Amino acid sequence: MKTHLGKGLAALTLFVACAAAQADATTYNATLSGAAENPPNLSTATGSVSVLFDIDNHYFSIATSFNGLTGGSAAAHVHCCTALPGDGNAGVATMLPTFTGFPTGVSSGAYAAIFDTSLASFWNPSFLSDHGGTTAGAEAALLAALDSGSSYFNIHSSAYPGGEIRGFLAAPIPEPAQGLMLLTGLPLLLLRRRKT
Repeated sequence: MKTHLGKGLAALTLFVACAAAQADATTYNATLSGAAENPPNLSTATGSVSVLFDIDNHYFSIATSFNGLTGGSAAAHVHCCTALPGDGNAGVATMLPTFTGFPTGVSSGAYAAIFDTSLASFWNPSFLSDHGGTTAGAEAALLAALDSGSSYFNIHSSAYPGGEIRGFLAAPIPEPAQGLMLLTGLPLLLLRRRKT
């Protein structure tokens, strides 16, 4: 019985260590709409975005698609940091005038790219200077905003230069922790072993 308990605890320790090692890479998602703009607009365009940010490895990937913009697409940015989570407006945090290679002049499209956040070129110079003048300061500020729900992705168009569709980025709600499920099953394993 002690052998099974030891193996179970060793497995749990390994699982927790692996989960902690991967904890810094988080995916944030948003649904984009004109109603989510501040102030809301009448655009019926829709879109979605998924951002993966790994601060330890300075890795930022973005994938977005949009459909039905009233005007031609003009720019796309991540904005940061609003005073209240899920509400308000904030300045552009990422590169200007738009993400490199983002499709402009179209009403529908898709975009995916990977960036190195340790490079100053990834950041809006104003956002960089507002956060200590270092990429590390900008990374920490953006991560805190993403985790608190005070950062959003915005697609600007010729019809709505201030932003036609946007959505606040949020991490998905985690499912029950696997470590907790493992702990729940451990006593059953011990009881089964004791009976045999």
